[in-house]
Amino acid sequence: MADPTGLSSEGAGEGLSEVDVCSLDIERKYDVIPAVICSMCCLFGIIYCFFGYRCFKAVMFLSGLMFGSVIIFLLCHKEHVLDTQLSVEASAGIGLGIGLLCGLVTMLVRSVGLFMTGLLLGLLLALAALLVTHQFYTPTTVWVPLGALLGTGMLFAVLTLQWQKLFTMLSTAVFGAAIMTVCADYFVEMLALGTHVYDCLRLTPGPPLCWYSWVILGIWPALSLIGVLVQWKLTDDSFSHTEVVISRRQKRVQLMRIREKDAKKRQQAELPAKSAGQTDGHRQFP
Repeated sequence: MADPTGLSSEGAGEGLSEVDVCSLDIERKYDVIPAVICSMCCLFGIIYCFFGYRCFKAVMFLSGLMFGSVIIFLLCHKEHVLDTQLSVEASAGIGLGIGLLCGLVTMLVRSVGLFMTGLLLGLLLALAALLVTHQFYTPTTVWVPLGALLGTGMLFAVLTLQWQKLFTMLSTAVFGAAIMTVCADYFVEMLALGTHVYDCLRLTPGPPLCWYSWVILGIWPALSLIGVLVQWKLTDDSFSHTEVVISRRQKRVQLMRIREKDAKKRQQAELPAKSAGQTDGHRQFP
C-alpha cells in the first residue's frame, strides 16, 4: 500500500528530523472502482451502525460475505495456489464465491451468524486496544497482537451467543462505525490511518499519526455510541429476532390447523351424502 505522505518507512526517522510529516500535502488520486466500492461500503456501514439489529438476516448475510471474501482474497492473493500466483481478478472471484457461501451459512444458521458477529466485535475491540498501546509499547513478537486478536474475538463470540440482542447491537454499531471511519480515511488521507494500523499489526516502525488522523479515528467511538443508542431506541422491547422466528413458526402451525379443520369439515359434509347413496341403493336392490 502506497504511503500517502510520500515518505518510506525506512526513511521515516530521517524525514521526521528534517520535515514535519503533517505539514506535507496529501496527494489525492482517486480511482473509479475503489471510490465506488468505498461509497457502497459507506452505505452498508450506515445500515450496520443504525439499523443492524432491525435488519438481522441481512446483517448476518453481509457479515459472512465480507468476512469470508476478505480472508479468502488475502489467502489467494498473497499465497501461491497450486504453485501459481493468482491475479487480483481471479482472487476476487474466488473470494466472492466462497464469501457468498459463508453469507448463506451465517444467514440460515443463526448460531453461526451470531458467533461471527461476536468474533468481529472482539477483533475490532482488540485492534483498537493494540492501536492505543502501540503508542507507548511495541511488542517484540507478532504472536502478541495475533493472540490478543484471537483471544478477544473468541471471548466476544461466546458472549454474543449468551446475550444475543445486546452484543448484536454492539457489534453492528461498532462494525458499521469502523466501515465509515475507513471510508472517511480513504477520501481524506488516502488510507494513511489504515496503513498505520497495518504497520502496527506487523510491528513495523512508521511515521506517527498526524492530528487529523486522530480526528478521523475519533469518528469510530463517536459513531459507535450513537449507533448503539439509535438501535436501542428503535428496537426497545418491541422487536426481537427470536420473536420473528417464533411468529413465523406460529403462522405455519396456525395454517396447518386451519387446513386440518377444512379437511375435517369436508369429510363431515361428504359422509351424509355417502350414507344417503348407500340407503338408496339398498332400496332399489332389496
